Amino acid sequence: MKKQLFLLLVNVILVCSCSNNNVKADLIITNANIWTGDTDAPKAEAMVIRADTILAIGSLDDIEKFKGSATEVKDVAGKFITPGFIDTHVHLLMGGNSLLSVQLRDASTKQEFIDRISAFTKEIEPGQWIVEGNWDHTLWGGELPNKDWIDEYTGDNPLAIYRMDGHMILANSAALKIAGIDENSPDVENGEIVKNLDGTPTGILKSEAMYLVLNKISELTKAEKEKAIGAAQDYLVSQGVTTIHDVDSLGGNEILENMNSKNQLKVRVYTADPLKYWKTVAKDENDSKWLKNGLMKGFVDGSLGSHTAAFKEPYLDKPTDKGLFIVDKDSLKNWILNADKKQLQITVHAIGDLANSTILNLFDSVLVKNGKRDRRLRIEHAQHLAVEDIERFSKLDVITSMQPYHAIDDGRWAEELIGHNRIKTTYAFKSILDANTTLVFSSDWPVAPASPLYGIYAAVTRRTLDGENPNGWVPEQKINVEQALIAYTKDAAYSSFDEKMKGTLEVGKLADFVILNDDLFQIDPKTIKDVKVLETYVGGKRMFVNNVTSY
Repeated sequence: MKKQLFLLLVNVILVCSCSNNNVKADLIITNANIWTGDTDAPKAEAMVIRADTILAIGSLDDIEKFKGSATEVKDVAGKFITPGFIDTHVHLLMGGNSLLSVQLRDASTKQEFIDRISAFTKEIEPGQWIVEGNWDHTLWGGELPNKDWIDEYTGDNPLAIYRMDGHMILANSAALKIAGIDENSPDVENGEIVKNLDGTPTGILKSEAMYLVLNKISELTKAEKEKAIGAAQDYLVSQGVTTIHDVDSLGGNEILENMNSKNQLKVRVYTADPLKYWKTVAKDENDSKWLKNGLMKGFVDGSLGSHTAAFKEPYLDKPTDKGLFIVDKDSLKNWILNADKKQLQITVHAIGDLANSTILNLFDSVLVKNGKRDRRLRIEHAQHLAVEDIERFSKLDVITSMQPYHAIDDGRWAEELIGHNRIKTTYAFKSILDANTTLVFSSDWPVAPASPLYGIYAAVTRRTLDGENPNGWVPEQKINVEQALIAYTKDAAYSSFDEKMKGTLEVGKLADFVILNDDLFQIDPKTIKDVKVLETYVGGKRMFVNNVTSY
């Protein structure tokens, strides 16, 4: 009630101010079906925008006073509007670069995998690296690719292409030669050089072993980075994404700063730096509305599909294997404690139940040693949780940054690796919310499509991509549409200390919003993935329009 009275007072003040100064709107959205995300006033039919800010939102009767001779009035014919989607886990440069490279994410057979690489090689310069790719070997039965599949087609073009989870690569012979990897090469700590029975490398490199090759690839030039980020921005706004948390560490910050200075950004960006570099990062206290820093990202383990996620119990298909830690606990503890002392926000990648438990323990030690404050600690993925750890997220006030698309992807094969009992708390969306923990959603693009609509579909239906779970994979972990929307908007803004400026459509907040062709609350949840983004607005400016849009 107090909040309603406050907002009413704010509206009155704004109306009086506008009337007295003859301030009129730049844009008025009318005849709309708006979900505001504001629990006190969740629905509206009109919105008034001046510059980049919402002046008023409510009924059609309330907005006529804001109309001036230069005001654009947009009748959206009852279309559904939400706050702009916030993707809390994106690899911006990797994603943009992947748009410009060979597309392997949906290659469903060994031959299709080979054919796409062969065709792409014919389009590039001799000696040019082939990177990204993001292949998924489970689509063709689970056999890992081998350099022998593609050596004859790639020739002198070195190739280092990621498995979709980013924790395993396939390198061809040209790339292995550059890295000096052969049958005599020993494994590296926290990594594996996969070898044939005769000891020769297959080309598969896991976790830290990947960097034997990846570190030989020249850094992208400034022009290449600009091209990649430009492609990434266009793709993101086409999906309705208006803000991202960029967890990449490929050196794109300078490009983003330059683009921001020239007003060339189309999406708002919260950048992350590697946690181990906590000493060299200084948080910019003058963050703009478009670009801010202060997030530090660390790693504990790898991924489920590459057998590098760290578990308390072994993988079922490999009883001697419990996964691995990418970084030792003592180093992690030191980095986390010191970064926290500098008032930097911390988030850590954790997939397996042992990894998640370990980070919760480390976060607990931070609270004890550094004292209480509003720090909004996060765990990226929080994918496989021990039952006893679920309540600890809330007790420690740790935010879970999860990727719902991964659930309907991994759900095709995860049980074979970790068994029936452990999958019950895999992507445990409902259990997390029932424990009163803040849940935020993201894509992990380019590991998965940066489509919040597909993410909402995944969270609400949990129907796996292979069609084998029509009623949902681990259906007890389904959540409803509103909960999924909040995870992509209101709570996503909270996870970066931005809840006062975005995440909901309210007076005084940024005019970041998306127009969709269907009401997500009224349609069959199974069709949410087919809903179209018609237009995307960031700061009151249209950044994307669907070519088939008509009202």
